Amino acid sequence: MSTTPTLAIKDATKRFGAVLALDSVSLEVSAGEVLALLGDNGAGKSTLIKCISGVHRLDSGSIEVDGAAVHMTNPAVARAVGIETVYQDLALFDNLDTTANFFAGREEAVPAWLPRGMRFMRGKQMATHSAEVVGRLKINLPSRSSSVGMMSGGQRQAIAVARSAAFASRVVILDEPTAALGLRESRQVLDLILRLREEGCAVIVISHAMDHVMEIADRAVVMRRGRVVGEEKPTPANRARLVSLIVGGDD
Repeated sequence: MSTTPTLAIKDATKRFGAVLALDSVSLEVSAGEVLALLGDNGAGKSTLIKCISGVHRLDSGSIEVDGAAVHMTNPAVARAVGIETVYQDLALFDNLDTTANFFAGREEAVPAWLPRGMRFMRGKQMATHSAEVVGRLKINLPSRSSSVGMMSGGQRQAIAVARSAAFASRVVILDEPTAALGLRESRQVLDLILRLREEGCAVIVISHAMDHVMEIADRAVVMRRGRVVGEEKPTPANRARLVSLIVGGDD
């Protein structure tokens, strides 16, 4: 079995003017692993995932996917190497159904030689693909033909996660996936993350919900002031240590 991590970040540094947002950050995550990325607001977590996702470019350092260096110059590069990110705003179109949201910006259309605006949409194929992903991940939806604006917060979150899973061949990044969700809806999203792990996907989760982290994560990396300040296995026994790392109680 290969020991090469699916995603490896090495000495990542990013500045915004005089602000050092990332200071030589290194971490890695492997296939079939859930890595929790913890830290208080302003710790650098969002900047890091945006660099991994191609939204920002690193000033220095490297990003490797399956051992090969990748220059994340834009989000399309990240998607091309199998990295998908679900941000807190979900980026869903409330007036569209599940299939349309799955394929927004990636519609399957033929023939390829025609300009995109003149191609014919492969509606049945896209509907079949989205139905397969929803079924495989055991997501309960009222109807795939319903607009997502009529669905609950948990169902909307599940659609966003499933969309990322449909196109991510290597890594899924989730930014606060259970924020503002009730107990039942959070449970559905947590189960979905566990199924992604079972399918061999590498998952990075940003979360402030420590109970959820201890349930789903294999490892927890803590960031503070743009640096990685510690790593622990997220267990009840290590909870106080993780909280101490987050708030700076170890200083």
